[in-house]
Amino acid sequence: MKQFLKQLYLNNLLFYCLMGIITLFVVSYLFPSLYNACWYLLFVLLVFVLIDILLLFGFGHKIEATRITPEKLSNGDENPIVIKIKNKYTFPVQAKIIDEIPTQFQQRNFEVKRKIKATSNDEYQYFLRPTARGEYFFGSVNFYASSPLGLVAKRYTFSKDEMVPTYPSYIQLRKYDLMAFSNHLFQYGLKKIRRIGHTMEFEQIKEYVQGDDIRTINWKATAKRNQLMVNQFQDEKSQNVYMVIDKGRVMKMPFNGLSLLDYAINATLVLSNVIIKKQDKAGMFAFSKKVENRVVAEKRQNQMQNIMESLYNIKTDFFESDYSRLYVDIKKHINHRSLIMLYTNFETLDALHRQLPYLKGIAKNHLVVVVFFNNTELNDLIEKKAETVQEIYDKVIAEKFAFEKRLIVNELRKYGIYSVLTQPENLTLDTINKYLEIKARGIL
Repeated sequence: MKQFLKQLYLNNLLFYCLMGIITLFVVSYLFPSLYNACWYLLFVLLVFVLIDILLLFGFGHKIEATRITPEKLSNGDENPIVIKIKNKYTFPVQAKIIDEIPTQFQQRNFEVKRKIKATSNDEYQYFLRPTARGEYFFGSVNFYASSPLGLVAKRYTFSKDEMVPTYPSYIQLRKYDLMAFSNHLFQYGLKKIRRIGHTMEFEQIKEYVQGDDIRTINWKATAKRNQLMVNQFQDEKSQNVYMVIDKGRVMKMPFNGLSLLDYAINATLVLSNVIIKKQDKAGMFAFSKKVENRVVAEKRQNQMQNIMESLYNIKTDFFESDYSRLYVDIKKHINHRSLIMLYTNFETLDALHRQLPYLKGIAKNHLVVVVFFNNTELNDLIEKKAETVQEIYDKVIAEKFAFEKRLIVNELRKYGIYSVLTQPENLTLDTINKYLEIKARGIL
């Protein structure tokens, strides 16, 4: 009986019918002839309620449902969640589905209403976009089934207490999986990079075709074959590339729900895959008060899995970052000349000058690329037409900050430090472009 009462729910239609009958009882005081009709209507309503209960409860469990989630969620992306339903009733069911989604999404009114045909299967798909890494706990899928009478509903509960971890954006990783091959870059909206030169790693001698660099003609082979032959070179391989993620206070700023730190983590995952596909060695670490989450640069088969797990486990309290510790750590642990992609953020020229001595020290032995961010909200303020004195003042201040960003780029260039100034949503594409540009120019 207790189980029956837990599953039984009264629908709004039943309350509307009761309110109508109560209203007729009130009216019957003025028109006594209606009194007997009211009792008759109440009896008919109770009979229909009993019939409805028998239809829903009299044949056991007639609804089966399950929630299908990805093995892990992709941070910052739309992740599909599917609810599959099997209706064993011999009549169509009016269904109300309430999925208890993780508290991180703060969606407390999630409700789906569907009509499911008799003895048929159905499914419903919705999407969730997480904005933080970690463990996400799903509750139950609550299914309220109503017969065509619609007076009462039977509650079914499925898929209780399921945990799904949220990892850095592996959906982007799949999307850009072929991006390492320069002849396919146009398919993804990336700029083509003109090769200014080539490395001296010889690959083969081949016949000349239109478009080959005439400076690579092999005259001895041409004389032997009596046709133009050229030397073909390939990019120098097995170079070390480290992605260094600043997880300090400056990376806490959010854009479109994601912090700059999570944008950097997502970009690091995708860029690591491109680096390994280009036969280079990918490594990474993060720092704030100390250096953590280290993965030594390698191109082993399980390197991507190591990087993904390390990125997933990045934790921070957003303390002030210690660049002196970063300098000492790189000096100690990275002995070969490497490409250092530093994800950080500088809002003012003064902020850069405080860290510039350490960046210059790192740049003596390595090729350093500082990746930092445009404030897109300031760009919106600059583009907006000012109509009041306050808006003019705000616009001038925003333009000053935007100008300082460009000064930072020039200041870094003076000391041979490369930079990428990008918007958060374009971070992945711009960092891949910079890496491919460096590879094409052979400056590492």
